[in-house]
Amino acid sequence: MLVTSTPSIEGKQVDSYLGIVMGSTVRARHLGTDILATLKNIVGGELKSYSILLTQARQEAMARMVANAEEMGADAVINFRYETSTIAAAASEVIAYGTAVTFED
Repeated sequence: MLVTSTPSIEGKQVDSYLGIVMGSTVRARHLGTDILATLKNIVGGELKSYSILLTQARQEAMARMVANAEEMGADAVINFRYETSTIAAAASEVIAYGTAVTFED
């Protein structure tokens, strides 16, 4: 599945717009991770455990969006975006969304 953040794909003519597709996941932090992150804040630097958590969340949300597009019979997803929101004090949602399209042959 071709996924792009642009509104069109060079060399491809959109045949039909199937609609918005999305995938999301909600992830919670781990208490142990929070304690280590607090200590890391003292000395500075990347909070790798959070970076890993968010990378996994983005990958899962994107995979779910692609599955949604495949169910609709799409050839690609254009105008792809990520969005995040806080659900609770220790949990965040990552949403992947875009427009499912088919191409002319």
